[in-house]
Amino acid sequence: MDGGAQYNPRTVEEVFRDFKGRRAGLIKALTTDVEEFYQQCDPEKENLCLYGFPSEQWEVNLPAEEVPPELPEPALGINFARDGMQEKDWLSLVAVHSDVWLLSVAFYFGARFGFDKTDRKRLFNMINDLPTIFEVVTGTAKKQVKDKSSVSNHSSNKSKSNPKRSSEPQVKNAKAVQSKDEDEEGLEEEDEEEHGETLCGACGENYASDEFWICCDICEKWFHGKCVKITPARAEHIKQYKCPSCSNKRMRP
Repeated sequence: MDGGAQYNPRTVEEVFRDFKGRRAGLIKALTTDVEEFYQQCDPEKENLCLYGFPSEQWEVNLPAEEVPPELPEPALGINFARDGMQEKDWLSLVAVHSDVWLLSVAFYFGARFGFDKTDRKRLFNMINDLPTIFEVVTGTAKKQVKDKSSVSNHSSNKSKSNPKRSSEPQVKNAKAVQSKDEDEEGLEEEDEEEHGETLCGACGENYASDEFWICCDICEKWFHGKCVKITPARAEHIKQYKCPSCSNKRMRP
């Protein structure tokens, strides 16, 4: 087993390199070398641990004798549960504990060498960009990539097939057309063409993408916010907007 005394990564990049090496070794044990790993985890033996090394190698061995150990220790006694559950479930369980151990080792180095908040966050983000060992072993990493791609394509197709709905955002139940950001200038032109025939129910002027509009939930007519004295901030607190005309109708006996 390697120890912190032999290898001490001191920068975020070095700790992440150490993390990737150990992770690769553990993944190898639980996937390509799984038969050898399975045989080494004999339940008749003493408490065994699965170690991953920065060299991308793995080892099944007894835990460190010193207390506290030089580095955080992996889950103890993984061999005892081997024959008491389905192999895939046992491998998944070892994978989860291996993920926890990798994080503990990485942040052990971060704490030992005084990583500040920014460095810790950067290290976590670098680690989080990689699939977990559990995701690799169970195959969910590939499924997530596929599902993400499918959702992205579905969203793209939906926006193409129904662009008008996407250009009419709702403020709670009050529908409102708000000004677009500068980086959406291309969409503004499409919106203007699409809403060119939309007229304000109060002043009769055309739709303009750079103005705040709101739709009456009763008659479904659109109005300039300024014409009905409604601001975007106020619209956020309106559950159901009624234009002045619809409001007056409700008040009549």
